Amino acid sequence: MRAAADRGGPFGRTDPEPRNWMRASAPGIAFRCHPVESSPVGSDAARPRERRRALSWVAAASLGLGLWFTGGGAYLYTKTALTQLLLHHAWKETQANRTPVKPWPGADTYPIARLLAPAHDVDLVVLAGAAKPMLALGPGYHEGSALPGQPGDTVVSAPRDTHFRFLRQLAAGDELIVEIATGQRMHYRVKGPMIAAAEALLQPRLAAPTLTLVAGDPPDTPRYIVVATADGATT
Repeated sequence: MRAAADRGGPFGRTDPEPRNWMRASAPGIAFRCHPVESSPVGSDAARPRERRRALSWVAAASLGLGLWFTGGGAYLYTKTALTQLLLHHAWKETQANRTPVKPWPGADTYPIARLLAPAHDVDLVVLAGAAKPMLALGPGYHEGSALPGQPGDTVVSAPRDTHFRFLRQLAAGDELIVEIATGQRMHYRVKGPMIAAAEALLQPRLAAPTLTLVAGDPPDTPRYIVVATADGATT
């Protein structure tokens, strides 16, 4: 009766000892299981700079979709916003590394400063050089003029219908701020606007630190110029 119960039957059943199916399928071979190592991709091992770059390109791609589906003024605005996003990312890396960083592979220029007009919610990255292709990307620093914060006149130009559209809103006494790669900020006060020919930019360099913003496009047309003088404050 007991043997029948062990084999199974109406009086009960004794469960057999669990079998190791891997050992049964291959006698004499020992199987060992090890935990799978996590992939370094996406973990804390990734460098912060690579992570920031990836996030910037994702954001740029999102803006690019908006650029694809818009037109006219919206097209121009989206293109400008996309470019400034990449330039701001390059500017942060420039400040972190204390060396110029190009905004994308093959770029002919790099960020040299940052221009802010707090009262008008303006925050722009200034590029090295003022050639026309560069001005399509952002405000350009005129090489040969004084470096920001140095004695003399610092000249920055940009198209009047995009980056320097805000110039016509500036009034005497408005604050302008120029940030350089070290993080230091120079503060300027607007003296006032004027309309002048492009040749006016060739004036002798001034002794006091001065910031001249020039809005003009197309070529050979009068320029809308805003002059600001340093107020002596740095942060």
